[in-house]
Amino acid sequence: MIGRRNRPVVIGLVAAALGTFAVLAVIFRVSPYVAWLAAWSVVTFVAYAIDKAQARRGGWRIPEAALHGLAIAGGAIGGWVGLLVLRHKTRHPVFPLVLAVALTVQIVIGVAIGW
Repeated sequence: MIGRRNRPVVIGLVAAALGTFAVLAVIFRVSPYVAWLAAWSVVTFVAYAIDKAQARRGGWRIPEAALHGLAIAGGAIGGWVGLLVLRHKTRHPVFPLVLAVALTVQIVIGVAIGW
């Protein structure tokens, strides 16, 4: 459940992903699916970075369900980068599993639609 304290951050992340998608797809004419994955991946990585910083400070956190949701929405690559580069959520075995399944599905969809 997304709490009152972190709800604005999660809503802001979703808005940032949608805005980035629009810029990439409309202004830069990137393939819509590639733009979608790029936008969600950047936002997912930012979410991992925010959550890691908050973990170090002992502050509020982004719920694990929200991090999973961002990865499933299209940000699996950003989730992997956050996991490996930031070394965030490495002790939670469900994170690599969710990221692996999400990335596999995203690749299969990309191949099916011809990117």
